[in-house]
Amino acid sequence: MAHVTKTVIEQLDILESLGLFDAARRDHAAVAEAAAILRAAPPRGETSLVGLHPAWFPASGLAPLMTREGKPGFVVEDMTDVDDFLPSGFELPGHPLYLVHGVERGDDLRNVSPEEALPRITAAGRRGLTLHEGLSWAITHPEIIEADHCVMTIGSRRAKPLARAGDGVAYDARTPALWNASGTGRDGKDRRGAPKLGWCWWRNRHTWLGIASAER
Repeated sequence: MAHVTKTVIEQLDILESLGLFDAARRDHAAVAEAAAILRAAPPRGETSLVGLHPAWFPASGLAPLMTREGKPGFVVEDMTDVDDFLPSGFELPGHPLYLVHGVERGDDLRNVSPEEALPRITAAGRRGLTLHEGLSWAITHPEIIEADHCVMTIGSRRAKPLARAGDGVAYDARTPALWNASGTGRDGKDRRGAPKLGWCWWRNRHTWLGIASAER
């Protein structure tokens, strides 16, 4: 099963070299400060992933920073609302950059639907990985997206407005996922093998998609 293998410093170096911190959509000083804090503080372990907060880094801007076989990543054409998929069921730290511990790709949850997987993940004292955390992982560790071993990031969902106030929260039936493009259909043959940000149905199972999670 894939794990985080690069140190926090190595991940920060990669993200900074891509110009990501300068491209944040708000408060660049806060991003620089958060990066300095992570560089100065010893991580709890080598399994710590640098998380990217959606308030500073939209998923649509992160996807092209993924690379595989020399090709940049992309968002599928029918997911124009990708930036509306946000953390659900837990609170993120209020910083642009933060550490995520115990990240797993969830290969053992292949052929399990997100709906079925979430109670198992929660019972184990864990949470689903967010889309932005998954993108950070894929950007700094391109090897996590491989044929027949790709990943859903069920920690992010898109809330839907309800007809009546007070009815609670409803969610989009899609869940974001990261995998390698086949080069067919709207993806285009030139994108074959490129990392792809797409979606799968919340209640569907896929033998080639794990469900990533992290410690709470």
